[in-house]
Amino acid sequence: MVYKCKRILCCVLLFFIVLPASKTYAASLNGTLMQYFEWNLPNDGQHWKRLQNDAGYLSDIGITAVWIPPAYKGTSQADVGYGPYDLYDLGEFLQKGTVRTKYGMKTELQSAVGSLHSQNIQVYGDVVLNHKAGADLTEDVTAVEVNPGNRNQEISGEYRIKAWTGFNFPGRGSTYSDFKWHWYHFDGTDWDESRKLNRIYKFRGDGKAWDWEVSSENGNYDYLMYADVDYDHPDVVAEMKRWGTWYAKELQLDGFRLDAVKHIKFSFLSDWLKAVRQSTGKEMFTVAEYWQNNLGEIENYLQKTDFQHSVFDVPLHFNLQAASSHGGSYDMRNLLNGTVVSKHPLKAVTFVDNHDTQPGQSLESTVQTWFKPLAYAFILTREAGYPQVFYGDMYGTKGPTSREIPSLKSKLEPILKARKYYAYGTQHDYFDHPDAIGWTREGDQSVAASGLAALITDGPGGSKRMYVGRQHAGETWHDITGNRSDSVVINSDGWGEFYVNGGSVSIYVQR
Repeated sequence: MVYKCKRILCCVLLFFIVLPASKTYAASLNGTLMQYFEWNLPNDGQHWKRLQNDAGYLSDIGITAVWIPPAYKGTSQADVGYGPYDLYDLGEFLQKGTVRTKYGMKTELQSAVGSLHSQNIQVYGDVVLNHKAGADLTEDVTAVEVNPGNRNQEISGEYRIKAWTGFNFPGRGSTYSDFKWHWYHFDGTDWDESRKLNRIYKFRGDGKAWDWEVSSENGNYDYLMYADVDYDHPDVVAEMKRWGTWYAKELQLDGFRLDAVKHIKFSFLSDWLKAVRQSTGKEMFTVAEYWQNNLGEIENYLQKTDFQHSVFDVPLHFNLQAASSHGGSYDMRNLLNGTVVSKHPLKAVTFVDNHDTQPGQSLESTVQTWFKPLAYAFILTREAGYPQVFYGDMYGTKGPTSREIPSLKSKLEPILKARKYYAYGTQHDYFDHPDAIGWTREGDQSVAASGLAALITDGPGGSKRMYVGRQHAGETWHDITGNRSDSVVINSDGWGEFYVNGGSVSIYVQR
């Protein structure tokens, strides 16, 4: 079948890095971020070594930046990193029964960063600022219970609890920082050790209140888990700014991923990033996780933080997940509806899945496997957004056998190659059918043989006549994914008839 063609112009965005002179195939390279971990990695202490050994391969496939997991000591050796105990212990001190973290030793991480940098790959550190976990001792605190569904509503009188809020870091002592944490550095917690009682407790005394502005979900979503850090406390603010600068310099980081920002005082995050950028003298590319399928709320966060950094395009993830699970009935023309990348392309980090959305995790919303190549083609070959590849999609995930994500390396490598070598220049969109959509890139003179034509469909196969530019007249293009064996000859006016199989993707490039 032949679908009616329609041209839609889109916002232009090209993340790039300058290549060494020896790389003569292009003057610049599209930026591609990789999240280099999944939730169920083995607790073998070998991950930093795997990362170091992978540096050359990642560069070859076009990865220009890597987001590493939280590198500091958590509640135990097996902690993925989101139960942060000591932010200054990167696998260096005997604490929580271990020197190494789940991922390895500090020296191994520093070696991995060096190898990545030698391959022109930047490194973004994961920053977990909302809470602290695994305290060394309890403290007596006056607290009040609040309604979990409306944290502004107190549902008990004041009483004394034993809260896990004392952090004195006996294994590290005062190395790097002599700051010790006590109850007054936190807003609340969810456990009373004296009664073995799980509630959401807001602390009393010392002018305590939930931080604001945060997400208004549940009335006030300052509290998420463990001991909630109080960013109205000036000593806390100063210490976390010092730590951010130390973390960046100690690992020679190039940027950050900010965890759980909808639970953290927006103005603090803005000030924190400004302070670290000033102290390091580096741009420190930063992307924030504001987990909400609502563009308006994400825009509010961007505005309140002065558009200083990027955000993950959570609405796009949910659109991709919906498209994958509707049995071919999803209207593919709507993939960009309500997304960050459609409204703020310069601030959008686009992704398919991550460690939280993978099977078995708290935010599970996994894009179905059959659709992942289509989804990756959508974020990797279009001009808007800074795309992220998930380790679990590239290498597979562990977990319940029946629900593991298989390795999609063989399917993703051609799409990554298309981004690295061909996805340049003016874009033309053909979002003109509920099942099959397409787009083309005309290429750029600075990138030899660049330009492409992409088609994806969640329904039957078919074809589209699409424009790739008169400069390509007479060229023969083929499907780099290998899904189609057709050869397409571009006519004298710059048009070609491009085909795609049912429920599949095809990306045509110059042969």
